[in-house]
Amino acid sequence: MLDSVRVRLTLWYAGLLALFLVLLSLVTYFIFWRSTLQRTDSDLAELSEAFLSTVQAEMLDNYGPDAAKQATQVAIAEHRFRDHVFAVLDPKGGLLTSSHDLPNEASPAGLLSSAPFQKLLADSSGADRWLENMKGGRSGYRAFVRQFRLKGQTYTLVILQSLHAQQEMLEEVQATFAWVIPIAIFLASIGGYFLAKKSLAPVVAMSSQAGRIGAKNLHERLPIQNAKDELGRLAASFNELLERVDQSFERQRRFMSDASHELRTPAAILRGESEVALSRTERPAEEYRESLAVLHAEAQRLTQIVEDLFTLTRADAGQYPLSPQEFYLDELVGDCTHAARSLALAKQITLTCEALEELPIRADEGLLRRMILNLLDNAIKYTPAGGRVTVSCEPTGNEYALSVTDSGPGIPADLQQRVFERFFRADKARTRSENDGGGAGLGLSIARWIAEAHHGRLILARSDSTGSTFTALLPAQVSVAPAAAPLTR
Repeated sequence: MLDSVRVRLTLWYAGLLALFLVLLSLVTYFIFWRSTLQRTDSDLAELSEAFLSTVQAEMLDNYGPDAAKQATQVAIAEHRFRDHVFAVLDPKGGLLTSSHDLPNEASPAGLLSSAPFQKLLADSSGADRWLENMKGGRSGYRAFVRQFRLKGQTYTLVILQSLHAQQEMLEEVQATFAWVIPIAIFLASIGGYFLAKKSLAPVVAMSSQAGRIGAKNLHERLPIQNAKDELGRLAASFNELLERVDQSFERQRRFMSDASHELRTPAAILRGESEVALSRTERPAEEYRESLAVLHAEAQRLTQIVEDLFTLTRADAGQYPLSPQEFYLDELVGDCTHAARSLALAKQITLTCEALEELPIRADEGLLRRMILNLLDNAIKYTPAGGRVTVSCEPTGNEYALSVTDSGPGIPADLQQRVFERFFRADKARTRSENDGGGAGLGLSIARWIAEAHHGRLILARSDSTGSTFTALLPAQVSVAPAAAPLTR
């Protein structure tokens, strides 16, 4: 039962509401009780003032030793109320007169001689005014004690008001809270359950839809009822995740298709050439050497493709270890240019290096060497015989701009955004010879990952009919982690 979010929300809502109502009822009860007590005290004070005014008026008309007693008796008779008890004590503390002296008085017998009454007199001794609750009767009394003077002597007035009416009123308030609070909690729980059910209905719909989405229908998306609320933003975020997963699946499918196509060609050549070599038992040695040369060349190409794929796979997983060290980027560019000079001479291409300034850097020298060689190899392959390839490296602010420029036919504008895709080759736009080594279209992808692993970027800076320029922008102070970040595609 508690596994349901709706039930848990309802219980939390009901619990918090119950706590709030209980606290509210306690505060309300306390305020009501306090107000009742203050009103009772105020009434007793006013009653004492009226009583003493009557006593003072009666003293003007009464003389003799019993004048005080007669005046207080008249005052008690005039101010007698239901549930009130009056008592007047003489200067010696003896009982002068009381409500019990009046006929038809319903006050409890023995009240003025009880222990609670004596305790009240003892507590109020020496005080001009005294208020205190006193036990007695059904619900006790609120006692008011006051000193007053008659003919130079001090008397004590005691007024007792029964608390039975107030107690009944407070009990009615308690009873009201006792049945109103449970009913309110019950009705609120039912409403909260249906409200939680309605609020979570989009989540249930999203959960059902998400459960139906698989590899075959990744194009489907979660429904969004209100894009501005929290659930709408959750659904939008999940849809964005599905979009990224869909794109990743599509890239993986395209990658597997392209990889299979690239691997199939050298594998077919190896198989065909070996079958031709084995088809006849006696062949000249020169033919065997030619067959072995073809097999060796295709095996090299196959090995390079497999190594590139392995590199990209580890790069995707962020598991390619980097070995940062300090060196000079201009020296590395010069070494790579010298290493690629034989490829350029084979196609009668002029290869020049323009890196005259010392460029210290801390990075993975092996990976940067591979990036530069991939860019040079790409430029030489797509540059026709008699063309020119230029390598330059210079500081630009806080970065080093390493550019490789060729004089090939350029890349059409509609294909320039795809040059860094795996296995992509703009063969229709950039003529390649049949004996250039036959790349698999992975060099630029690896080069871009290497630049990004060093917190830089590789861009196609220019491409038109006069040639193309690829520029790698590397931070001058490169800080690389032990393992490169995953390749972003």
